Amino acid sequence: MKAYQIKIELVGSKPLIWRRIIIPSDVTFNYLHNIIQYSMGWLDYHLFEFEIKKENLRITNDDEAVDEYRYYEKKYKNKNIDALIKLKPENNELIVAKAILKTTVKSPLRIKIDTYLEKYKYINYVYDFGDYWQHKIKLEKIVDDYKFGYATIIDGNGTCPPEDVGGIDGYNRFLKAWNDPNDPEHEETRVWGESQHYIPFNIKFFNDALKICCTPKKVK
Repeated sequence: MKAYQIKIELVGSKPLIWRRIIIPSDVTFNYLHNIIQYSMGWLDYHLFEFEIKKENLRITNDDEAVDEYRYYEKKYKNKNIDALIKLKPENNELIVAKAILKTTVKSPLRIKIDTYLEKYKYINYVYDFGDYWQHKIKLEKIVDDYKFGYATIIDGNGTCPPEDVGGIDGYNRFLKAWNDPNDPEHEETRVWGESQHYIPFNIKFFNDALKICCTPKKVK
């Protein structure tokens, strides 16, 4: 089976939080999202998006954004929006439509990763638009003889931040209180972190979770 060896890095984390994973090539962006969630240690509470900048493409589970794009795409298909704006500059809908249609927005459920990953080598992934966790996904090599139908973590380092900790800055404050028994918020931080399943990265534990929860469904 053809597969990809990828490296996922949490941008801005120090020391760097990362995972090296082998993933079947014939899978969707939704499956890749699941792999990132389980391998990093996120709990899948929030919206996410993949960004293919060179194609002005956004792949997201934000259904409102997908529906909004589809609405304007259908309404203004084969129409020159710039010309319409010149005729009706007071029409706010035309201005909104032009802005929205600059970036193609698609659902991750049926779009496969193979073409984009092999063509561009890098893909950006954002999880939680509030805390805005940015991940860099790099294609390291193509594996021609992968023997499993699910993803496997082969290396990694670092514990995933707790959900809703406040982004990188909030995570740094969390770590300070978590690691310093003399910090006035140490005990409270420990209790909250444990409630958020803040546990050290364990490659066997995470791989077992991938086998159970992340068997991909083929998309025709």
